[in-house]
Amino acid sequence: MQALIQRVSHAAVTIDGECRAEIGRGLLLLLGLEKHDDLAVAEKTLQRVLDYRVFADADGKMNCSLRDSGGALLIVSQFTLAADTRKGRRPSFASAMPPEQAEPLYDQFVALAKQSGVITASGEFGADMQVSLCNDGPVTFLL
Repeated sequence: MQALIQRVSHAAVTIDGECRAEIGRGLLLLLGLEKHDDLAVAEKTLQRVLDYRVFADADGKMNCSLRDSGGALLIVSQFTLAADTRKGRRPSFASAMPPEQAEPLYDQFVALAKQSGVITASGEFGADMQVSLCNDGPVTFLL
């Protein structure tokens, strides 16, 4: 499972010209699911995202997590994160989880995030989405 998090002051997902999801201060999570991923991997990844310390404390140091900061989480499925780009000029998606398996796991991931108590929004699995964001910092990590 590839989880790319970006600390944002604002992020939104638009589908067919309509805003599907939007958050203010928080994290944008681009989530790539791979063939070997399962619910246990999803739970572990989610906990890491929620507890990863990327927000400033009173001294301006990155010591606060999303939970600590009271920020929101926007989850967007992005299978291209599972690409193998080590050779050639075209990415291979051989390690990406097939959509019929990935969608239920993505839905479970989003449901777990909503149950965590963190304000959670999400894109639509498999949709052609436009994602806009204002990366705060910029701060971006690949987990």
